[in-house]
Amino acid sequence: MRKQTLDKLIQSDDWKNEKHAPVIEAPEQVVKNSYFKVEVSVGKEIEHPNTVEHHIRWIELYFLPEGGKIPQHVATFDFASHGESGDGDDDGVYTHPCSATCIRIDCSGTLLASSYCNIHGLWQTAREVEVKE
Repeated sequence: MRKQTLDKLIQSDDWKNEKHAPVIEAPEQVVKNSYFKVEVSVGKEIEHPNTVEHHIRWIELYFLPEGGKIPQHVATFDFASHGESGDGDDDGVYTHPCSATCIRIDCSGTLLASSYCNIHGLWQTAREVEVKE
């Protein structure tokens, strides 16, 4: 049996073409050690389904310092409601895969976002952030 590794299973594409690719919205340049907002979402240009059968389960955000080898886990956003209801119909609560956090960094690097679709698997996107003094 052939061994599988996550790096061979993670997919990527431009979010303008692919509804599963996470979108990272953050400034290109930030001030050293000053908080800035980072928004992550799935389905910005092409809306992703949000049903019990087909949905985005979570998005994770990481920061990899320039020249670093180990990304720092910043946040995990879980999207747990996809229309389920106690009545057995699809009139329940829906969550949209979009969240935000504020972070501060002391060096330039790369923001990495991963998302998980229950049917189409793992997706990843990256965005560079430059720190100015």
